[in-house]
Amino acid sequence: MKAVLSAVVIALGVMVLVEETKLGAGVSLKDATPIKALIDKPADYAGKTVRIDGVATAVCEEMGCWMAIAAADDPKGPTVRLKVEDGVIKFPVSAKGKPVSAEGVFEEIKAQDEHSNEAAGEHAKHDAHASKKYQIAAT
Repeated sequence: MKAVLSAVVIALGVMVLVEETKLGAGVSLKDATPIKALIDKPADYAGKTVRIDGVATAVCEEMGCWMAIAAADDPKGPTVRLKVEDGVIKFPVSAKGKPVSAEGVFEEIKAQDEHSNEAAGEHAKHDAHASKKYQIAAT
């Protein structure tokens, strides 16, 4: 069973390395938070700026507004979602299977946040056994 976590980058931007392609503001944190740690204890990281390193497993095919990231050593395992506001960054579909580093604020997707719920629903299509949703968001 896969857990679904989402990562949305708020106010800091996101940097994704796809064959040395930099998108957004980049990363400043030297140490990455393991994706497993975010999934096992999401409340410990909510509202905190985190860096994640991994591999892109899925990308929004409609607008490129989100990307799912799994640990590099477990590409079929649980994912964390990078989410940006539409038009801020467009994640390329060609990023699937490529290494990614990203930084942003880890947040829970709120029920009243219609746009995030829409993105979470789209992401859930890729992960049939979705659990509580979290994101790392960018503006």
